[in-house]
Amino acid sequence: MGRDLYAASAAARAIFDLADATLGLALTRLCFEGPEEALTATENAQPALLTVSAALLAVLAERWGERATGPEGEATVTPSPCHPVTPSYVAGHSLGEYSALVAAGAIDIPTALRLVRRRGELMAEAREGGMAAIIGLDEARLEQICREASAEAAPVVIANYNSPGQLVISGAGAAVERACALAKERGAKRALPLKVSAAFHSPLMRDAVAGLTAAVAQAAILDARTPVISNVTAEPLIQADAIRGELIAQVTSPVRWIASVRRMVAEGVDTFVEIGPGSVLTGLIKRIAPEARLVNVSDLASAHALVKS
Repeated sequence: MGRDLYAASAAARAIFDLADATLGLALTRLCFEGPEEALTATENAQPALLTVSAALLAVLAERWGERATGPEGEATVTPSPCHPVTPSYVAGHSLGEYSALVAAGAIDIPTALRLVRRRGELMAEAREGGMAAIIGLDEARLEQICREASAEAAPVVIANYNSPGQLVISGAGAAVERACALAKERGAKRALPLKVSAAFHSPLMRDAVAGLTAAVAQAAILDARTPVISNVTAEPLIQADAIRGELIAQVTSPVRWIASVRRMVAEGVDTFVEIGPGSVLTGLIKRIAPEARLVNVSDLASAHALVKS
């Protein structure tokens, strides 16, 4: 993951080297060589995914001649303001919101790395509950099912509003099972348990809030140069204090991706550029806003293709 960027781009190498130095671990080697079990552990996967996304941003900035150096010597990247990829808004899904904040200039890369490493550690410590993908039900019906399947001490909620007909529920194990059974009875095409260690983006993640609150309080966070569409509210974030609140609330709140994309479309956005490994968000946006132009930048070749377009 990211090996082609490291081999071809000095800017990308600087990001990988910065990640290794910031975290005090061989993250670059882990990205390139694994082992897969270690790479996919959430405390490693989260900074690894952020690093690759930042490296892609660095490649774009390098190609446009806009690479800069921050006050402490860390690499920072800002797409050229004269290039059409300069965003009106940025957004990211769950972990991806941290990459969006880097792109918006609200947090620098070392700060983002430390935050997502801590976020990953806290998520890895959580062992309560589970999650399931529900395919083929609308939001209102699934929200009602979650209410019926929940108990006071054992809730289940929609955790990810990914795209119309593709939702994810999260909560206490028994409540998730009840909700899956009800969803199938009421017309869901599929109800698929996910291989996760806990009930992410649900009230059961409350124990992680204190640890992340402490980390966010110590982090240097600035006002965003570009509005960041909130996972929690689907509203634009600019002020640093609002961003701090977002990063804490995000842990126990659903990711409102459908509303986020629709908000951007309502504001006049007609082109979405996904920057990061994979193309999951491109697929989701295609179902939410089929009229939009979609561009995926996930490797060196696609980064170069965007610059040439």
